[in-house]
Amino acid sequence: MNPVHDHRRLGRELDLFDTDPLMGAGLPYWLPDGAVVRHVLEEYVRAAERAAGYRHVYSPVLGKRELYEISGHWSHYGDDMFPPMRLGGEEVVLRPSLCPHHALIYRSRSHSYRELPLRIAELGGMYRSELSGVLGGLTRVRAIQLNDAHIFCTPEQAVAEARDALALIRRAYDDLGIRASRYRLSLPGDSGKYVADPALWRRANALLEEVLDGVEYESVAGEAAFYGPKIDVQITDPAGRESTLSTVQIDFHQPERFDLHYIGPDGDKHRPVMVHRSIIGSVERAVAHLVETHGGAFPVWLAPVQLVVLPVGDAQEEQALDVVRRAEERGIRAELSGPGHGTLGARVRAARLVPYQAVIGEREAEAGSAAVRLRDGRRPGAVPVDELLDRIGARDGDRGAELWAAA
Repeated sequence: MNPVHDHRRLGRELDLFDTDPLMGAGLPYWLPDGAVVRHVLEEYVRAAERAAGYRHVYSPVLGKRELYEISGHWSHYGDDMFPPMRLGGEEVVLRPSLCPHHALIYRSRSHSYRELPLRIAELGGMYRSELSGVLGGLTRVRAIQLNDAHIFCTPEQAVAEARDALALIRRAYDDLGIRASRYRLSLPGDSGKYVADPALWRRANALLEEVLDGVEYESVAGEAAFYGPKIDVQITDPAGRESTLSTVQIDFHQPERFDLHYIGPDGDKHRPVMVHRSIIGSVERAVAHLVETHGGAFPVWLAPVQLVVLPVGDAQEEQALDVVRRAEERGIRAELSGPGHGTLGARVRAARLVPYQAVIGEREAEAGSAAVRLRDGRRPGAVPVDELLDRIGARDGDRGAELWAAA
């Protein structure tokens, strides 16, 4: 991989994340700037989901072994799970997936067909027992923060819900400045890791093909989830390596295993369909791809620091601090880089990935303005501080790619 685009190197250079052998391999921790990127990304996803009619839940990262025996993870996915832990007379497991927990949340209350589709979402932790040889940076980790959601719906609603999920994924990619390299319909292979119910596989596959009508895609055997086929949205890193970021699945297996039902208009019990979908997949992989796609120069709305204020000398530091304060009051992430951090040129270079730099010299301090430098090298010149903050706030709010649109 070109080292310029290696998220592992950039992540450490930019103080986004790191690892420590005492924490363990595949268990990165997030530094303050990385935590900002992660928080902003998570809040973006939550807001997008709320606008699309999802309701958020929290569920524990542990579950009894019996839970995963019912879901099928224990028999079909056991090699990827951590070993169980003894708690008294019970065995509990770090969860490898959120879907069994969400199935129990659905099952905890009775539901009428009038409530469907019921969309529940969670940004939750899960754990995979990855071999040490495949671990790397944020792309392959053992502790995963997953953007996950499950839609419980009637069979007649499943195609529309899955299509809406794909549309949500496309909008997110546009906002994040990334693109899908291809769509893949992942089908079962010849191994024994898949549940044996040909009728349910055929039914789910037919619905996903309907979802993909009009979308260019490839069918690939051996990449399905153990309980059903799925649509994988593939991304490609700058080195040309492909991976899955987002997924949409239609699942008939787990509703049956957990005996889920809703009351139909006829007053009888009916089996819902479970649509699994993830907009950005794991937060770790999403951030790794964003770092490599943008080379650390994040879109304005994702940048850990959106504005750095640079007083030319000590005499302008008070005015510069006032600009930082005013920016923070507007929700703009701003920092002061004063003369104590080096010459003005050195400070400008150190802030090269920050979208906006505001230089305040004697004239700017007297006029209540700032000499603006943009990350892309442009210099719009001296601008009133309020206008600068208005422009940054607008770019943050609309997630626009253009740093300085014509007035």
